[in-house]
Amino acid sequence: MNIAVIGAGVVGVATAWELAADGHEVTLYDRHPTAGEEASFATGALTGPGWNAAWLPAQANWSGPWGSAKGGLHLQRLPRLGEWTWLWRWAKCAKGRANTPQHQALQRLALYSAEHTHDLDRALELDHDASDGLLVLLRTPQEADSTQTTIERLREIGVAAQALTAEQARQQEPALNPETPIHAAISIANAGAANCREWTLLMKTRAQKLGARLALGTLVSRLEPLAGGAWRVHTPKSSPPFSDHDAVVVCTGASAPTLLRPLGLKLPTQTITAHSVSAAIREPLDAPLSAVLDPARQASIARLGQRIRVSGGAALGAKPGAAPDAAALKQLYKTLMDWFPGAARFGGPQGSVQEWRGSYAATHDGLPLIGGTRLPGLWINLGHGAAGWTLAAGSARLLADELRGATPALDAATYAPLRQGL
Repeated sequence: MNIAVIGAGVVGVATAWELAADGHEVTLYDRHPTAGEEASFATGALTGPGWNAAWLPAQANWSGPWGSAKGGLHLQRLPRLGEWTWLWRWAKCAKGRANTPQHQALQRLALYSAEHTHDLDRALELDHDASDGLLVLLRTPQEADSTQTTIERLREIGVAAQALTAEQARQQEPALNPETPIHAAISIANAGAANCREWTLLMKTRAQKLGARLALGTLVSRLEPLAGGAWRVHTPKSSPPFSDHDAVVVCTGASAPTLLRPLGLKLPTQTITAHSVSAAIREPLDAPLSAVLDPARQASIARLGQRIRVSGGAALGAKPGAAPDAAALKQLYKTLMDWFPGAARFGGPQGSVQEWRGSYAATHDGLPLIGGTRLPGLWINLGHGAAGWTLAAGSARLLADELRGATPALDAATYAPLRQGL
């Protein structure tokens, strides 16, 4: 088939590669001149299952614009009418998330995606910053007690989650600040950290070698259905200003409603923003060996080659294009100084600090929307929330298998857009 993939973030690029590998003629569109320019640019870097699990009850909380943004979901303004409905459904799912079928399905997809990513790394000889292992840090006995159900559910699907004492945690990550208290930790061998944008750019090149056409720097303004399930992709600044395809796959994340709403498809997603701070490592012995997660602060710290990245936070209602939020950045700096105070170089001639804010589309139950819609020939792969990098390779393979009529490795109906009436 002749297929258009719209969106060259990590999900779109992975999708383009899988479709090209299956023998389709693929055109990859993006409004930016290079791949990975939006949500994939400086994401939190965590990969594999478990990091986005329901570790603490506080993760299901939300705070208004008058409150602090230490955990859960922070509202930067009062929600609008449609946002209240999504927020109510999100809170309901989040409170019992560890025991829900949706949570199990999300972690199964994360585990499958991690395995598929490793397979791609080996087969395609992808050389990018990556490290194995994730340590979930628990500060108090109460935090440790609340994780037991989540550990059991992760183990049920094959995730190697192991409870550690504070001493064992410090042995695994010897650079942890001895003055910051730890009661216990959880080690997840199936998870780790990797550079999302670096992987995206490498996979873009691999897709191009398979014959995928790159239409980067090309704005898609409208999708028009044609007879027989074909689609016309309108690109007004190009010559000619449109291109016809047998099918279209939309992977534009937070920008997807602009394309899909005129077609009568109302996405059940909201745009959430998060932040990250990346800096050069000052002293390798003072930096993490891989990745750690502080669920109480809803923040992660990962080592990416010669750089360290701390990321986290989740906010609803931020103004599009706004600068990074000072309060959110302050929280990230505090978390980094709590756990690895001597790790990063913030000043001097060799200092290089990047403060970043990104936006992603999130469903209320955390499950992405992967597969065909009720409109023939129109497919979507979006709504991955903060786990776009984690789920990209697996989501792309599931969609490619479904599109060619093969049996996917996981139950496609669990993630199908049709479950939300799309």
